[in-house]
Amino acid sequence: MSQDTLTPDSVPKADGMPVLGLGTWQNEDHDQCADSVATALEMGYRHIDTAQAYGNEAAVGDGIAQADVDREDVFLATKVWISNLEHDDVLSSTEASLEKLGVDYVDLLYVHWPSGEYDPEGTLSAFDQLVDEGKVKNVGVSNFEPEHVDEAIDTLDADVFANQFECHPLLPQEELRAHCDDAGVNVVAYSPLARGKVFDVPEIQRIAEKHDASAAAVSLAWLRRKGVTAIPKATSEEHIRDNWASLSVDLDADDVAAIDAIDEREREVDPDFAPW
Repeated sequence: MSQDTLTPDSVPKADGMPVLGLGTWQNEDHDQCADSVATALEMGYRHIDTAQAYGNEAAVGDGIAQADVDREDVFLATKVWISNLEHDDVLSSTEASLEKLGVDYVDLLYVHWPSGEYDPEGTLSAFDQLVDEGKVKNVGVSNFEPEHVDEAIDTLDADVFANQFECHPLLPQEELRAHCDDAGVNVVAYSPLARGKVFDVPEIQRIAEKHDASAAAVSLAWLRRKGVTAIPKATSEEHIRDNWASLSVDLDADDVAAIDAIDEREREVDPDFAPW
């Protein structure tokens, strides 16, 4: 598939979720964020990821409104922050998120971290209620370790649709990915380019040259081969387009093996309240 032939319909999906999305973490300037979202949607992206903690839900909503794309064609995800995870706070903060986003529902609502006010029974019963009310289509978790994933599966009435966590060639997360796969939980990778560190990895540079592609595109293609959905953050049209072009990069088995063999490890997101 060449970049010129890429269309929204040609993007692979995982249970209806496009496997390439636009991340918006640290995209805090309202106009820039809205423009990034609109640019991505006009280009063909149909998966947009935000969070309460990003402070840009209103900008994301404006970007969706600006684009000539129907709301029902956009897979929209947001996350409930750790200070809003008591039952009633989940309900009220999600209502606020919907208002900021300018939508009646989100396609995926995540627990951002199993930290702070997180309580499986109280928190997840609110998520189930939001599903029952039609305000949330799918329930997700983020930064959950295997034991937290299992606990959420046992507690929720709804299925755990996805676990979003840091994943890239320098933090492949084999054990966690395998656990989610066995449990039927989709994996969504944030920071899929290790905040740019993958650009300097010789193996990835070599494979990028082989495919006449960028290091970013190769890293995203590797994640796709692993069955992982990626949501790279990008603000400029150039970077949004380069990430989009990753869909036309078809890595062979030798490429994948070479990336798998990289032994450098880097975790970019490691707050003191992390569960690991």
